[in-house]
Amino acid sequence: MRPSVPAAFGALALILAVPTSSAADGVVIGGKPVRPSSTPWAVALASHQRFGTQRSGQFCGGVLVGRATVVTAAHCLGQEVLGLPWKEVRDLRVVVGRDNLTGGGGREIKVANVWVNPRYNSWTNEGDMAVLTLQERVPNRPIRIADEDDSAYRPGSAATVYGWGDTTGEGSYASQLRSARVNVLRDSVCARAYPGSADGTYKAASMLCAGEPKGGRDACQGDSGGPLVVHGRLVGLVSWGTGCGQAASPGVYTRASALLPAVHEHGAG
Repeated sequence: MRPSVPAAFGALALILAVPTSSAADGVVIGGKPVRPSSTPWAVALASHQRFGTQRSGQFCGGVLVGRATVVTAAHCLGQEVLGLPWKEVRDLRVVVGRDNLTGGGGREIKVANVWVNPRYNSWTNEGDMAVLTLQERVPNRPIRIADEDDSAYRPGSAATVYGWGDTTGEGSYASQLRSARVNVLRDSVCARAYPGSADGTYKAASMLCAGEPKGGRDACQGDSGGPLVVHGRLVGLVSWGTGCGQAASPGVYTRASALLPAVHEHGAG
């Protein structure tokens, strides 16, 4: 999972210059298509102004945690991804209920309010969270955020990551929502993988990592801000990592329990 560098405009925005490491923003590696009816809480962030009309202008993922509240990664709303401050993006939308971004169905809903974590550290990637309030409530069922002491965070738990990002690590972006199975890893494994570098620093208090020892299944560019789910509960948001699906380089996620104070304060229910 890594952040995409935005292209100029229109269709060119789909030809993303993607660094091999850093925060994530792509399609799921080693995954398979899923039906939108099974994931009503998986949403896409979009801007036709910045990313064209193909694939609905999708540039990041998000998660519906209330009828009008979406959580995503802070770096998705940064200038590195958008190419300008998010306040200057005139058509920021959340796409709800559309599994295939090249087709119709679902809705594109305006964002009424944006809270980006002011403590987000782009060097360590700590605090990579944002809360979006939709202009209207939606009928889609939100997902519950796992509490801090929830067993879903237990190492070895089977988890699923969802997204519309890069499916190969080489810029092959998906149009249909995909998912991949990964395992929640021990904090010690993640700390060894990311002790501190330009890629980031693993912080167990606010991060979680998941993957496979031999690689092969992971989030990638375009998946940033999307959900990591265990037993029907949200445990993480796609945040950062080195490469996509590489051995000994698991994906790092914003720990969902760290979102709870911000959702309670800035969400709309």
